[in-house]
Amino acid sequence: MTEREARQVQDWDAPPPENGRGADAPRRFSLTWALVAKVLFLGAVNALFFVGLPAMLALEWWAGIAVLTLSTVLFNWAYLTKRNLPGKYLIPGTIFALAFQIVPVIYSGYISLTNSSISHRLSEEQALDNLTSRTSNVPGTTRFDMSILSDPEGTLAFFLVDAGGIETLGTAEGQAALSPEEVTRDEDGDVVAVGDYAVLGIASISERQDEILNFEVPVERGAIMAVTITTAAVYEALFVYDEATGQLTEVATGVVFEPIDGVFTAADGQTLDPGWQVFVGFENYTRAFTNESIRGPFLRVLVWNYVFAILSVVLTFAVGLGLAVTLNRPGMRGQKIYRAFLVIPYALPSFMTALIWAGMLNQQFGVINELLGADIPWLRDPNLAKVSVLLVNLWLGFPYMFLVSTGALQSIPSELKEASFVDGATPRQAFNAITFPLLMVSLAPLLIASFAFNFNNFNVIYLLNQGGPPIEGATTPAGHTDILISYTYRLAFESGSGAQWGFASAIAVLIFMMVAAVSALSFRRTKALEDLA
Repeated sequence: MTEREARQVQDWDAPPPENGRGADAPRRFSLTWALVAKVLFLGAVNALFFVGLPAMLALEWWAGIAVLTLSTVLFNWAYLTKRNLPGKYLIPGTIFALAFQIVPVIYSGYISLTNSSISHRLSEEQALDNLTSRTSNVPGTTRFDMSILSDPEGTLAFFLVDAGGIETLGTAEGQAALSPEEVTRDEDGDVVAVGDYAVLGIASISERQDEILNFEVPVERGAIMAVTITTAAVYEALFVYDEATGQLTEVATGVVFEPIDGVFTAADGQTLDPGWQVFVGFENYTRAFTNESIRGPFLRVLVWNYVFAILSVVLTFAVGLGLAVTLNRPGMRGQKIYRAFLVIPYALPSFMTALIWAGMLNQQFGVINELLGADIPWLRDPNLAKVSVLLVNLWLGFPYMFLVSTGALQSIPSELKEASFVDGATPRQAFNAITFPLLMVSLAPLLIASFAFNFNNFNVIYLLNQGGPPIEGATTPAGHTDILISYTYRLAFESGSGAQWGFASAIAVLIFMMVAAVSALSFRRTKALEDLA
């Protein structure tokens, strides 16, 4: 019997598949769901393209259109072909990395080189349009009784009657005198039409309210505009712009404003709001170290940031490792229960825990002061506030160190410690010479990551005490427990009219550079530990 005949006999003798389904049924099932998932994913990608493209075209955002189009083409090319298997993973990962990591960093770097703030958020054209469009009612001018008109094509006009009873028609071209024959009145003497224009009713006025409020009848001193639906007055521009010199002149006073560093500034230092965004180079970076009113608070925040991050790592690691060593003894009763209780702080959301601690540390109503029978300003005194922040962060961080230390301890072969005991080493000597160095091989990268995390630990700092108490004399919103990330947040979003986005972005870039430098140096130093493995 040949090999082929033997295989046929084997197939004939094999039992039939259950439920009459072939052996490849599970594969068909999985392929079907994979196809459905692919169709849904590509449908969402292409739907995003067709929804986002019109909006970007309306804004004339050509860079966004190029990125959106290229991303959509790459997604479809990767998932509609049977080849390019690596591309199915690399393309989405690359696009998301660009969108959520690289682009924000580049954009923050760009904003840090500008004077962007709450007062300098517009372009020069937008700021100029805002200033030149401002008008004011001219004092001493006559107010008009007004009826709102519209011709059959929907063009607006005003029927105006001044204090002397003179009737005029106000259109977008100007004000024109009227003869009595042009005005049509009803039996009560009310105007119902003026030439081809008919008086609008309340319903029509309500529908065209915005158009009516923006309608202007040009006159010599400015423009006649509606004050109410029955009255109008002459308004004139507050500022006049000279395109030849780039100057802005205030009509009422004649004061001339020059465009200086993104804001119109008069000779006496008076400025006009809003300004516009301009490139200032490294001014925001040098400002943190050269401006005397900013340098002091900034350097205090910077030093405390490093102290907080280093002490947080050291304290949480020391407590976590100590507990891990204690509970790693063979034959110890209740190990699982103890470990479960120790993980509870790590299982709770940090933002909720920080708020609970803020209430417990309250000087007047906090449970800690009530238990101690004291009146300790845990969060109001600068030094106690720093201690409180470290203790709360220790409570939140030691369970993580306990977990990773426990895992690392259990991965160390027991034969190594037993050999050291045979050589006469004490438990402490065995820990210092064998256990701890081997622990650092696996834990050193985690400690570096913990430092980077605590360097930007916004939740604990902000939710516990909003970075307070405030530093006296600081011109920027800086507190004694502020770290750079909370300081940056308050600069950007809590400075009211003084929100400084460019300066905040500069500090964010400095944070990125410092964390990257410390992490790179630390990883380079920890390579020496690899020889111990």
